[in-house]
Amino acid sequence: MAQAVYEGFILSRQQTNHQGRLALCYWLKTESGIVKALVENEQAVFFIRSSQLAKAQLLVTQANANMQFKAVPLKHFDQQSMIACYCDDNRTYHQAKQLLAAHITLYEEDIRHCDRFLMERFVRGGAWVQGTQVQCDGYTLLKSAKFKANPTFKPQFTVLSLDIECDGEGVLFSIGLVSEQYRSVIMIGKPPVGPDSSSDHSYIEWVNDECELLHVLMDKMRDFNPDVIIGWNIIEFDFVVLAERAQMLGIDLILGRDDRPIDVYKGNYVRVLIPGRVVIDGIDTLKNATYHFDSFRLANVAEKVLGETKLIEQDDRLEEIIRQFNEDKLTLAAYNLKDCELVLAIFSKLKLIDFAIARSQLTGLELERMGGSVAAFTNFYLPMLHRSGYVAPNLCEHGLSFESPGGYVMESKPGLYKNVIVLDFKSLYPSIIRTFCIDPMGLIEGLRNPKNAVEGFHEGRFSRDLHHLPRIVAQLTDARQQAKQDDDSMLSQAIKIIMNSLYGVLGSKGCRFYDPRLSSSITLRGHEIMQTTKQVIESRGLDVIYGDTDSTFVKLPDSWSLQKCQAEADRLVEAVNRHWQKHCAEAYQLTSYLEIEFETLYHNFFMPTIRGQAIGSKKRYVGEVYVNNTSKLVFKGMESVRSDWTEIAKKYQQDVIEAFFNGADLFSITKRYKERIYAGEVDSMLLYSKRLGKDPELYIKNIPPHVKAARDKMRRDKNSHFKKGSLVKYYITKSGPLIDPTPGELDYEHYVEKQIYPILKMLPDYENVLFQLTEQKKFSF
Repeated sequence: MAQAVYEGFILSRQQTNHQGRLALCYWLKTESGIVKALVENEQAVFFIRSSQLAKAQLLVTQANANMQFKAVPLKHFDQQSMIACYCDDNRTYHQAKQLLAAHITLYEEDIRHCDRFLMERFVRGGAWVQGTQVQCDGYTLLKSAKFKANPTFKPQFTVLSLDIECDGEGVLFSIGLVSEQYRSVIMIGKPPVGPDSSSDHSYIEWVNDECELLHVLMDKMRDFNPDVIIGWNIIEFDFVVLAERAQMLGIDLILGRDDRPIDVYKGNYVRVLIPGRVVIDGIDTLKNATYHFDSFRLANVAEKVLGETKLIEQDDRLEEIIRQFNEDKLTLAAYNLKDCELVLAIFSKLKLIDFAIARSQLTGLELERMGGSVAAFTNFYLPMLHRSGYVAPNLCEHGLSFESPGGYVMESKPGLYKNVIVLDFKSLYPSIIRTFCIDPMGLIEGLRNPKNAVEGFHEGRFSRDLHHLPRIVAQLTDARQQAKQDDDSMLSQAIKIIMNSLYGVLGSKGCRFYDPRLSSSITLRGHEIMQTTKQVIESRGLDVIYGDTDSTFVKLPDSWSLQKCQAEADRLVEAVNRHWQKHCAEAYQLTSYLEIEFETLYHNFFMPTIRGQAIGSKKRYVGEVYVNNTSKLVFKGMESVRSDWTEIAKKYQQDVIEAFFNGADLFSITKRYKERIYAGEVDSMLLYSKRLGKDPELYIKNIPPHVKAARDKMRRDKNSHFKKGSLVKYYITKSGPLIDPTPGELDYEHYVEKQIYPILKMLPDYENVLFQLTEQKKFSF
């Protein structure tokens, strides 16, 4: 059999036992088709301290376990030498962990060997793979495979959107399947007879029952043969339901490329394994790409991204789906198909597959593995740590428990301003890591050799030479710059997310590398940088009115033109950057990678006080910018960007701030809003919207308005049903919160007092306006 070499992208990975030994199986998409690569005769490994070797050997001997111990050139962070513990198969590995864990401290025992194999070879998504080639039905098998990193290979995936419809118990009704060239709905039932039967419903394949539904699904999956299956909550819901129904019906649900059934693992998160395919969830991918929506429900995202809606929009859609299945299957099929089309269109427009590929190339995590910042950090940091002679520590072994401070937030100077510029430090925390050599291993080496260390905070010291994170940040910075030049927005965004997660990971007690000396040395250095930057700017005769984490707000003279403001911003940027270059060189003998840049010029800027107090609020302001000579208001932390305020409040805030900036009459605009509310002209804008955090009946002590509204609706309408996650849209009436009040029942005084006046009270001299608005009742003697 001939040796062959392919370059490809890893679709799925698993570890199995083959002839009594651990074997790894990787499926790859290559330009020549699908490749299944087998790595045989592997050994799973974890580590123990050398001082506990004798106890471990005794326990293994007493249990007659098949396990090998080997001295390795690795040590713990406390400098004790380590022993590698090898097992030939999965079962022995898990038995050994269970046997030893009760008596001995284990290290890195939580890392799957199919992940470790790639990690230690720096294989992240793309790979060169070599092996003995065997041609199989639909794919190429490579035996005795060897892997090498291939960071440049980018695949072209075939993508299928899948969505199921079922009742509340998971009993299946239909399954929709849509790709760029293919659309189908498998529906239980008989084709209709009558006027509707003449319409084009050829995309529907009718089946008799759930068993036939699942068998047709397997046939269609084999025919279409997708690389990637996408959906909305598809991992946590659709495939869990499919797997459970198949198991209940005694069917092996074979959806993979080698006629093996799918596996669904439930642990801290649900994992769906379909050999040779990837399942990617739209909600998780959007969140990891840092998209923000007030709701990640498909209806809301489709409307915001595509301007399209689902065919069933009401909140009690389960009842409507059941009704359609029983009474109108053609409409249900159209709904099922539309959901698949919406998901495919969202993925296409936002390039979510490209983002998943870029993220996998950076972290080495599976394409479908979203979240997992800690796992991503471990994946790229651990192999470098091993090459430096260390084993990763366990959680919080250092015994330190003090909390690290958050980002620096300056006391604000409330008021109305003109010509406020905002200067931002680019990637402040990653730049601090790079400049001041902050690194988990660097901390250990710095404490061992303080003479060659950079002093941090809380007695942290960091080696100037022995570290990895500063180099990782440098590589990511260069890669992001290249991605921007190549107009690769998804790669640029993925790099930005990874860089910004570094501090969060080091500050997370769920990370094995967490140490408060690390996170404090980042945030407290940030405090120092922000405070000193303020002093540098104020030494030039300017006023800093606010600062937040990495942003500094500087007041320039009212009379300055746009050009003069821009020129001064450029001079400030140069002065601040020059200061840090000089300071780092003189005080620490370090190169500064701190870089501040001009971000925004607000022609008008308003920072309110805390309600009822004279001091300025934090993280709340509004500014006016000009984009293409058009004025635009930018709100931060204000009611207009909050989902728990009504539309009337958001619209009023927009209008009253614009009037405030233009010196218009606040009394007349507020009076007009008040009159329109009392006249019933804006009732549609008075809706509150809030999701239920739990089922309505589980609220006992404190019952919020939206819960009261939902309970009232269910009491009066037996067909209404609300549960955890349901969106409740309600009004405040004279008799309390209601979903569908009768005309004249709304409590207009509530809306004026709670939605209009609080916004007005943020503005200076609001007392005068409020006095004019408030009617004075006369008293006659």
